[in-house]
Amino acid sequence: MIDFQQILAFTALALSVGYLVKKFFFKKKKSAKHCGTDDCGCH
Repeated sequence: MIDFQQILAFTALALSVGYLVKKFFFKKKKSAKHCGTDDCGCH
């Protein structure tokens, strides 16, 4: 019988692995705007 503590532990493990996969394998695409090529007012 699986108890409540094991369910919480496996849920935390799944969430942390999912976060790491999202962070390292699904990187955001860089935008086409490059600050410094024109006066964009960002600095």
